[in-house]
Amino acid sequence: MRNKKDPGIPLGVPTLTSNDFKSDQDVRWCPRCGDYSILAQTRRIMPELGIPKENIVFISGIGCSSRFPYYMNTYGFHTIHGRAPTIASGVKMANPDLSVWVITGDGDALSIGGNHFIHLMRRNFDINVLLFNNRIYGLTKGQYSPTSEQGKNTYSSPFGSLEAPFNPISLALAARATFVARSLDTDSTHLKATIKAAFEHKGTSFIEIYQDCYVFNAHAFQLYTDKSTKADNTVRLEHGEPLLFGKDNEQGIQLKNFQPEVTTVTNGTEDLIVHDQYAENTTLANFLARMSDMPEMPHPIGIFRSVQKPCYEDMMVDQIDFAKQKKGEGNIHDLLHAGDTWVVE
Repeated sequence: MRNKKDPGIPLGVPTLTSNDFKSDQDVRWCPRCGDYSILAQTRRIMPELGIPKENIVFISGIGCSSRFPYYMNTYGFHTIHGRAPTIASGVKMANPDLSVWVITGDGDALSIGGNHFIHLMRRNFDINVLLFNNRIYGLTKGQYSPTSEQGKNTYSSPFGSLEAPFNPISLALAARATFVARSLDTDSTHLKATIKAAFEHKGTSFIEIYQDCYVFNAHAFQLYTDKSTKADNTVRLEHGEPLLFGKDNEQGIQLKNFQPEVTTVTNGTEDLIVHDQYAENTTLANFLARMSDMPEMPHPIGIFRSVQKPCYEDMMVDQIDFAKQKKGEGNIHDLLHAGDTWVVE
């Protein structure tokens, strides 16, 4: 049975609006911060999911983005630096029916939390990860982050960062993530659609969101967000469609000598790369991800990969059931007194 007011929501689930997901906390981000847009689109998508608020959990680490759970009228945890994936994994294991969301930043996820991030990706819990990438440490006032460009002048790198930046999309793909996407804080329509697609995916969903820190790293992604330049510097990934970009889709991406190459579209699109987000092999997705590291190439925006694999929590439940069938229910007393024991004197 479906709800007559919204056929997409099961009967018995109250019809909610975005206002129902606003908490009573004042939003404390700097004026013009891109976090406001991400918060707004997340609140707007929540009523469309058909899930009671008490079945949704937002979990964050440390950073500006990590204030997020305070601003959502759902359950949430504001945890410790880099460990949001660990807490989220535990929540999902304890209650697989919950809708679990991880909110993190480029510093929180890819620096101190890098190890936790990659293992969440490879385990494929049914968890949604939103990574706010502003290429800077904002909360601690402007140090370079794992995604800051090489040569970046900051308070912690006054003569320029010596480190090559992480590519979050490439990192997620290398960790075998089953859903990998990129969106923009300024493109509300695309961002909302991408968040919804992430929720609908069964498995770990990862979205890198280009997000502006107006105070400490303003306009870091201006080429890809400004109306006058974004058409020539971004290529939208649409499944089954050739890679076209430019104000009039007059340019395309073709493969030449195993490298991406920009070409002017004059005689059709037969030679252009056609996007396949459902490809099991990650070759195309990795190829597209690396375009972001090439200054002469447009940055891909959209879903890089979306494939189905078994989820960790489902396999865990099956394994527990199998163990019970094979060994019986067991009890804690017998477990603690089984095997070799000794007394330390």
